[in-house]
Amino acid sequence: MKLTLKIWRQQDAKSKGKMVKYNLDNVDEDMSFLEMLDILNEGLIEKGEEPVEFDHDCREGICGTCSLQINGRPHGPDRKITVCQLHMRSFKNGDTITIEPWRAKAFPVIKDLIVDRSAFDRIQQAGGYISVGTSGNPVDANAIPVEKEMADQSFNAATCIGCGACVAACKNASAMLFTSAKVSQFALLPQGQVEAAERVQNMVKQMDLEGFGNCTNTGACEIECPKGISLENIARMNREYLFASVKG
Repeated sequence: MKLTLKIWRQQDAKSKGKMVKYNLDNVDEDMSFLEMLDILNEGLIEKGEEPVEFDHDCREGICGTCSLQINGRPHGPDRKITVCQLHMRSFKNGDTITIEPWRAKAFPVIKDLIVDRSAFDRIQQAGGYISVGTSGNPVDANAIPVEKEMADQSFNAATCIGCGACVAACKNASAMLFTSAKVSQFALLPQGQVEAAERVQNMVKQMDLEGFGNCTNTGACEIECPKGISLENIARMNREYLFASVKG
C-alpha cells in the first residue's frame, strides 16, 4: 500500500507545532497502525531525521497509552479498539491519513503525538480507593456477598483503561466518562460505601481543577471509548454527587 501521512510534529510543550507530510509505499495491510509508524520511523532514522514520538506499551489493547487522533477520530475508524489493534486493512491504497495527538487543555502536548495525561492520575488519587484493613489474616474474597448484577456493572466500569478517548471525542473535552467509571467501580460495591460521599466530591472537584469541560450529552465519549464504557456511569456519578452534597 502507498499512503500519505500528515502527522503533527511538535518539538516540546513550549514549541509551536505543525503538520508534516510523509509518503510511505511499503505498507502491508496486515500491519498494525503502530507497526506502520515503526516503518516510518525506521526510514526517518536511516535518513538522519528525527523519528516521530508516539506513546505505546503493551500493544495488546490493555494499557491505553497508544492514544492517537486518526482522521479526526480517537483510535481511528473502527469501534471498540485501541490504535495498536487497528490494522492497515482498514485503509485503502493511496489514502491520506491525518494523525494528531489528543486535543485538550488538560492534556498538554509533550512532544509530537505524546500528551501529558497525568490529570487522570490526579483524579484517581483524589478518591479512587477503598478502606481495607491490612492487619491480621486477609479477608476471604466471598466474605461480603455482592449481587451478580452489581458485580458485573462494577467490573464493566473497571474496564476503563484511562486512554482519554472520551476527552478527545468531546467538544468540551469533558472527563465525565472517565471519572464516572472510576466512581462507579466502587459506588456499586458494598466495600466502596465507606468513602462514597467523600470520593465523588473529591474526584469531581479534582476533575474541574484540571480544566476539563462539562458533559455535552452527545454521547460521543461512549461511541469512541475502546472499552464501550456506558453513559449510565455519568448518570450514576451525578446521583452520587447530588446525594453527597445533600448529605453533607
